[in-house]
Amino acid sequence: MKLQLPDRYDPESVEPKWIEIWEKKQSFQPEGKSSANFSIVIPPPNVTGNLHIGHALNHTIQDIIIRIERKKGKNVVWVPGMDHAGIATQVVVERELAKEGKKRTDFTREEFNKKVWEWKAHSGGMITKQQKLLGESVDWSRERFTFDEGLSKAVIQVFRKLYEEGLIYRGERIINWCPVTKTAISDIEVEYKEKQGKLYHIRYPKSEFKNKDPKTLKAEEYIVVATTRPETMFGDVAVCANPDDSRYVNLIQTKVFLPLANRDIPVLADSFVDKEFGSGLVKITPAHDPNDYEAGLRLKLTPLNIMNLDGTLNEHTGKYNGVDRFEARKRVVEELQNLGYIEKIENHTHSVGHNQRGGAVIEPLLSTQWFVKIQSLAKPAIEVVRSGKVQFQPKMWEKTYFEWMENIKDWCISRQLWWGHRIPAYYSPSGDMVVAESLQEAIELFSKKGIKVSESEIKQDEDVLDTWFSSGLWPFTVFGWPNPNDDLKRFYPTAVLVTGFDIIFFWVARMIMSGLKFMGEVPFHKVLIHGLVRDKDGKKFSKSLGNVVDPLDMMSKYGTDSFRFFLAAVLPEGKDILFDESRLDGYRSFCNKIWNSSRFIFMNIPEGFSAEQTKQDQKEDMDLWNLSEFYSTSARY
Repeated sequence: MKLQLPDRYDPESVEPKWIEIWEKKQSFQPEGKSSANFSIVIPPPNVTGNLHIGHALNHTIQDIIIRIERKKGKNVVWVPGMDHAGIATQVVVERELAKEGKKRTDFTREEFNKKVWEWKAHSGGMITKQQKLLGESVDWSRERFTFDEGLSKAVIQVFRKLYEEGLIYRGERIINWCPVTKTAISDIEVEYKEKQGKLYHIRYPKSEFKNKDPKTLKAEEYIVVATTRPETMFGDVAVCANPDDSRYVNLIQTKVFLPLANRDIPVLADSFVDKEFGSGLVKITPAHDPNDYEAGLRLKLTPLNIMNLDGTLNEHTGKYNGVDRFEARKRVVEELQNLGYIEKIENHTHSVGHNQRGGAVIEPLLSTQWFVKIQSLAKPAIEVVRSGKVQFQPKMWEKTYFEWMENIKDWCISRQLWWGHRIPAYYSPSGDMVVAESLQEAIELFSKKGIKVSESEIKQDEDVLDTWFSSGLWPFTVFGWPNPNDDLKRFYPTAVLVTGFDIIFFWVARMIMSGLKFMGEVPFHKVLIHGLVRDKDGKKFSKSLGNVVDPLDMMSKYGTDSFRFFLAAVLPEGKDILFDESRLDGYRSFCNKIWNSSRFIFMNIPEGFSAEQTKQDQKEDMDLWNLSEFYSTSARY
């Protein structure tokens, strides 16, 4: 009996069947019949929600590569997984608790984390389901999570090793602080937006004239300092001029009076000052500005922190103690105006950092955190790209990689969260500290130091590690490191990493550094960089713009094959994709043509026909040509 196919391709009647068949047969596990191994690890999506169209593009590219290599007969594995996404996940769960009128602090740390695990079971299950609907040929038996027990132990071992080598330290430096989530955040989580603000030109009287009425001061009796954040002036410890600025040569090493704070501060010279900005004089607030902090180190100045962790001003600001930073700005400007210290106020457009998770304005803040001395790790990671052992495609992204790596700064790895890998530092009642892999080991290490403490007396560090710390170990921890095993031997290093350009610094670079440090080998040989998916007008997808596209909606409407065919077909090398839904209908029609070609063949083959029984001399010239083209194409790819 001949196979009868419907006259139109219906994806919903076909695609789900294959998902079930692949999963039942474990179709995508490596068979071990070949000596040639090939592996890719999926950049782990955050466990915080649904896959978006960028994931669909990224995974489609990987699936194409994986299926080609599998067709070549190689031992192929494509490893799926998810990232615990510390701050993003905690924000989402806290938002859910808020709907019930509750907050995180209503629970113990253990109770809250239990709720996060419950939420992860639901959200993570949704992501896995979406990946299966995308038809991804991954080996689900190897699915990993950055908070799995094995991966968590690996993270602790890496921290300890780096600490013992002096590459991890605890110290005070400027970090990105979010006053809303009350945690340090990584550079990648800071989104800079152009904002229309004000540039306030403030009069700082020369010290000998500080007792004069500010409104009667003559031009030669004061200097003018321009700032966008006048509320931070309470933290000023100096004023700086460029040493090459002839206007202020005679001012250097004198003192000026700091209005409202009622104290004198020195005028110093430093080459970082832009002579063209404002008056050419800048206030130095080392506790609240990264450039000022570096200048403060050079000039041996003592920082003064004037802000609380919730974004209110602290006791160093007098009557502004406890006032929110933005309200304080208004009141400070009003007081300065009333006293006669404002020279002028101008409209000013400048770049302001915001937390990507919620949009709060970021505050540069001097804070005691954990850091990695990264320069010694960066050097070999630079060399493997220069030598071609790791290749970026397109090659232009290597320049971006080098620019960041050659100017890399110590990495802040601590976060003030409850959800994440807790920093394995333990403190005795006297303040002594050890780094250990467990509480019991910490007791033993204290004992070796001659410090006797009980379990109840020891306190573990409250902070957790930056999510990028654990995801930087992804290419080898997913294969069971640090335990020696066949998977590590066969599949590390991986062949290629497929990712977007936006995380070259924060993930790609860190994987290269970690791979070289702990495996003695690069984590991958090629980095394939693709662009972003934008709407047809070139705008980024955004909920606020109302232009977000759900991949599941597109697959339901046009079929998964049509959707993924579209993504692959319109992908320009290294450039952004413009998503135009109207084009999907054409790719659905193309899939229907393939379906009808098959239908035509089934309608015309004789009863009992078997392709295996067809002898070579029975094939027509067109058959031979098709086979020749197929084999030559397969050989090329």
